[in-house]
Amino acid sequence: MKNKVSQIPEFREYYLAEFELYDGESFITFNIVGIDEYRNEITVAVTNRGGISHQTFDLKADDNGLYFEYGLYCEKIRLDAFEQIKECA
Repeated sequence: MKNKVSQIPEFREYYLAEFELYDGESFITFNIVGIDEYRNEITVAVTNRGGISHQTFDLKADDNGLYFEYGLYCEKIRLDAFEQIKECA
């Protein structure tokens, strides 16, 4: 199935959205930094065990929506699971 990043209405709304994954030992936090609709890639800031890294993944699509795969077992991280960070007033 061809990736359809451009089908996301206003895909920039995902900027800095956050998702937490428990890998069996600790929580890993993902923040979306950017989505490249031409390359079908997503760039995320990954906070893992006190370290922060900047990683780019292939953005994929299936019948359930857009996702990228992370880790040894290629865990599917779905864009729909990300939550917007509330801005401080």
